[in-house]
This record gives sequence, structure tokens and C-alpha cells, in this order.
Amino acid sequence: MVDRTAFLLCFYCGPFVVQNTDYRDWESVMRMILPSLKERRAVDRLLSAFFREYKPQDFKKAIAALSRFYHLKNPQVEWYEYIDWGKTAGKTYENGQVYLVHPENWKKGRKYNSERKWINTVYHEMGHYVFWADAEIKADMFAFRMVRGLNNHKNNHR
Repeated sequence: MVDRTAFLLCFYCGPFVVQNTDYRDWESVMRMILPSLKERRAVDRLLSAFFREYKPQDFKKAIAALSRFYHLKNPQVEWYEYIDWGKTAGKTYENGQVYLVHPENWKKGRKYNSERKWINTVYHEMGHYVFWADAEIKADMFAFRMVRGLNNHKNNHR
């Protein structure tokens, strides 16, 4: 029997699968559904190219590949020189908007201004986007599945 905490964790985390309820080691708690290694490498190369050369099509292709894998529309990305007086590298909102510090500005004003750190920030914000996407549809699906089969109990009293 799955306890309530594991059920809620699975429900709120989106494309995660709960394996056990020992929360000290998150690696063993859940597996993530990720694109193949080949697809992840392609996305990483595109983000690296964008960081170096600022070609918008590289960033759009990378985000489109991730969105396509998760069957989501592309997020609305807005570029900023800084967010929250330089304290924040990115923000994601429930409506699908993603705010990111542009690599050009990232290189200038940050203590940790590496390419890898910026790419990890993009991945982090995309993680937020993936898990917040289609909240209404997920809630409707949950409600539908909770009541499915409840009225068909005439001969199922076992």
C-alpha cells in the first residue's frame, strides 16, 4: 500500500515515478523521465552555442526539442540584464513565462559566470516549466480518474 505522502509526491511532481518513501536519498526516491542521451547532448550543444554566439535559433531549437519531448508548447522566454537586483538567474511563472538573464549579461555581472552554470540555470527553469504545465488538464484528469468506475459496483462487492 502506498502511503499518502508518496501519493502526493507522485501527483505533484509530474513525470516522476516514486520508488520508495525514504526521503533522505532523493536519487532512490524517484526516477525521472528524460530525453535520450543523444537528444540531451544535442540540446546541450545548442545551449552552449547560444551562450557563445548569441544566435537565437540555437536557443529556440534547444527549447523546442525539450518541449517536444514532454509534449508541451514552447515557453515564452523573456531576456533580462538582471532579475531581482542580480540575486536571481531565472524565474518561471505558472502561465508559462520564463525570465532568464541573457548570456551576454551573465558573463558581465556575476561572480559565477561560467557557461555550465548558465546552462544548468536554463535546465532548472525548464524543470519548473515542465512540472507546472497544463495544471488544469492534470487536475481534470485526476478528478475523472478518481470517479471512474465508482458507479459500476452492482456485482463487484468482493
